[in-house]
Amino acid sequence: MRAVVYNETGAADAVLGLRTLPDPVAGPGEVLVRVHASGINPADVKRRAGWNGMQMVHDTVIPHCDGAGVIETVGEGVPSARVGERVWMWNAQGGYGETGRAFGTAAELIALRSEQAVALPDAMSFDAGACLGVPGLTAWLLVLSDGPVEDKTILIQGAAGAVGHMAVQVALHHGATVIAVVSSDEGARHVASAGDVLTINRHTQDVSACVRELTNGTGVDRIVEVDLAANLAVDITCLASHGIIASYSSSSNPAPTLPYYDLANLGATVRFIQGFLLTKQQRTAAQAELTTMVAAGRLKPSIGATFALQDAALAHQRVEARALGQTVLTLFPRDEGSDHE
Repeated sequence: MRAVVYNETGAADAVLGLRTLPDPVAGPGEVLVRVHASGINPADVKRRAGWNGMQMVHDTVIPHCDGAGVIETVGEGVPSARVGERVWMWNAQGGYGETGRAFGTAAELIALRSEQAVALPDAMSFDAGACLGVPGLTAWLLVLSDGPVEDKTILIQGAAGAVGHMAVQVALHHGATVIAVVSSDEGARHVASAGDVLTINRHTQDVSACVRELTNGTGVDRIVEVDLAANLAVDITCLASHGIIASYSSSSNPAPTLPYYDLANLGATVRFIQGFLLTKQQRTAAQAELTTMVAAGRLKPSIGATFALQDAALAHQRVEARALGQTVLTLFPRDEGSDHE
């Protein structure tokens, strides 16, 4: 099979290469998936780059945790009825804080645990299915980990990003009022495509003042936070009493300082979200929810660009540049209806 690999961390164009490797075989409890699309997330490019001191734990790595394709064969203990099933995959290369697997979805074939290959509704293309794993599961956990959000107001920082865009859709589906913070007019249009949201451009508007005006001075019930260190001071001014900040990253400073009494005086909760670490119960609920939303047309990943397998370095660079829309590697054969660059 053809696969994208790297043997050391570093710049995408320096370490990523296309190789021919032996075809994997489905072991007990596993399925062998013919990959049609491989989704690329910021976590994938950070790991390849060695961000924040990340080290190689395998001699050779095939990157990417998310993907979609068709099951070709099954291992012992897996129902043969799964052969031919369209699926999307999660944590194919493992998550942060664990050794993980060496081989992810940036290859023509992948063998992984059967439960990590989830039935993909016919209504969704493989390219879109390859975007469900990290963004979809993280968004579900961010919005719903503290209970129902119906009739609540949610502020979503970084709403134009992959996770933020899906969090907007999950929140709207569950009856929340959504205030989306973006950094450009293009980002505002991108978020508006997800549904009826209120947008704030953080570069041209005062986020705190806008939130106070939009909530009649009450503040928001919950905040979905893309960079806790960068936005915490603003978040505190926007949060209602007993509000919740659910943060899934702090890239600008991995060791943020928390102003204890500013948060304590609000009776606030700060929740740290890791989309790779859902419990079995959470994952089961999230997968069912995402499947329902996809089938109903309520969840639509926004694909900004697709690349061929041999252009993986260019695809990684696009993610690092924070371009709008998700980035996908497409492999032959393509399914009709996929988005093209």
